Amino acid sequence: MSDQKFYKFFDDYLEEHLRQHPVYASQLGDHRYDDQIEDLSVEARQNRTALQHETLARLTSEINRDDLSRSAQIDLEVFRHHLEEQSWLAEHIPAFEEDPRTYNHYLSGSVYSLLTQSSLPHEENISNVIARIRQLPEVVTEARRTLTNPPLPVLETSINQNRGVIGFYEKGIYELAGDSPQCTELKKVADDLLVHLRAYQEFLETDLRARAGSEWRLGKEKFDRKLQFAANGDITADEVLARAEDEFHRVTGEMYVTARQLWGRYHLGTPLPPDDAIGRHETITRVLDAVGREHGEPANLLADARATVEKLKDFIAKNDILRLPDPDRCELREMPEFHRGNSLAYIQPAPPLDPENRTIYAISPPPADWDADRVESFLQEYNQHMLQILTIHEAYPGHYVQLAYHNRETSPVRRLLLSGVFIEGWAVYTEQMMLDQGYGEGDLSLRLTQLKFYLRAVANAILDHRMHCTRMSDDEALGFLMDQSFQSEGEAQLKIIRSKQSTVQLSTYFVGRMALYDLRREIQREQGAEFDLGRYHEAVLAHGSLPVKYLGELVRERLSSPR
Repeated sequence: MSDQKFYKFFDDYLEEHLRQHPVYASQLGDHRYDDQIEDLSVEARQNRTALQHETLARLTSEINRDDLSRSAQIDLEVFRHHLEEQSWLAEHIPAFEEDPRTYNHYLSGSVYSLLTQSSLPHEENISNVIARIRQLPEVVTEARRTLTNPPLPVLETSINQNRGVIGFYEKGIYELAGDSPQCTELKKVADDLLVHLRAYQEFLETDLRARAGSEWRLGKEKFDRKLQFAANGDITADEVLARAEDEFHRVTGEMYVTARQLWGRYHLGTPLPPDDAIGRHETITRVLDAVGREHGEPANLLADARATVEKLKDFIAKNDILRLPDPDRCELREMPEFHRGNSLAYIQPAPPLDPENRTIYAISPPPADWDADRVESFLQEYNQHMLQILTIHEAYPGHYVQLAYHNRETSPVRRLLLSGVFIEGWAVYTEQMMLDQGYGEGDLSLRLTQLKFYLRAVANAILDHRMHCTRMSDDEALGFLMDQSFQSEGEAQLKIIRSKQSTVQLSTYFVGRMALYDLRREIQREQGAEFDLGRYHEAVLAHGSLPVKYLGELVRERLSSPR
């Protein structure tokens, strides 16, 4: 009965939370509120934060943890942590006042998701889209009323994003809507919204830019607290930095050993550079440059990715890496033009409350307006080897597979409250694991690419900390990324921009990967010759997207039962 009382408590909270957050409800796959946009006024947001505080107080007073089963105890702790985190963020990270990107989530995402991942009939989705668009001018009004002095790097990104929002309502929305009898009405409301969006663009570029602040650093105290909330584990920001710096040196050493073996393949007849710090860096750089030139044509990227998917799925099945989702609901498609330019790929998972829906794995050809040099740089960065690593990370057996397992979870708490550290950590873990198990047949160019991609995750954590907890300059960051982390200038510049406006998230890849790496090492040592990799992976994925600190006991319990 105690478990039932707790889950009834959570269900009641969730019902009210979704009613108050209709856009979030749609993204979760609850389509009862698809025609609504939440009230973004200061008073409404304060009331929603008050609900978080009230729920946390009631949870403590009404639910006795000791009366619950162990599974429900974990769910209680996850729920309580979520409430504490959301309350802290609302108090210390004033996103609606200082981050214009917060409003872009409503201006475009609230509509885009209905046209790409709603299981409702197409015409009903368009009706809901029209209803939402009619409410978006109020979102623009609230943004203009509420925004104060955002950091300039955040504002500049928002300005660019809003141009994309305008482009979406000028063209992209009609590509998604298709030939619908409601297109006339859709065009009318979209055109009406465009008047507000263009005025908002001018507001961002003039009034708000004049008020933009220069300070974007979160500061060490807030950074440490936010990281501890995200990790939900016993680790501090300083400990993450120290471990990342150690790992950075280890990985670069492994990259040199790999590049040295590849030198003769790409630079036959040319002496290997001297074995000192400068020579080792030159060796890695010149081999990576040669590997990058092994890329396909822009027009073939989607076909190349599709071939990679089939090869990965075949390898996973034949080598019992884990049991793949059946049926496979991952749909590979070309990335819409208005999403291109930042990366080659992204995953748009099936909503947890609508798990029968498709997952979209989007591949991006270079944007149509790029010149030849920029296209070549893009293709070299996302060459035929990197395309395979990305597909491992994003889809098989990375994000798509993990989130498909997650959507089997029956606990409503675990289904809806996901650990980003676990999700990103799993995806990064799979990159090395797949090659360790023989994917790629020992191709050292693929291994060097995997190491470079992993070094990026390690460097992300270091950059994240140094940018927000020290006075690291842009030039110092650029030198670290280009001269030590083997990143191109374009990639490094984008990462610096991202680091200024995305605190802690850049650290989650490394924090999660190391936690999962540690867990596997412990359990594999315990089991010795009895260790079964496929069975272990399924045990790790069998509990939703929980914080890694809970996995030890749950995985061991799962492994004690038949597969």
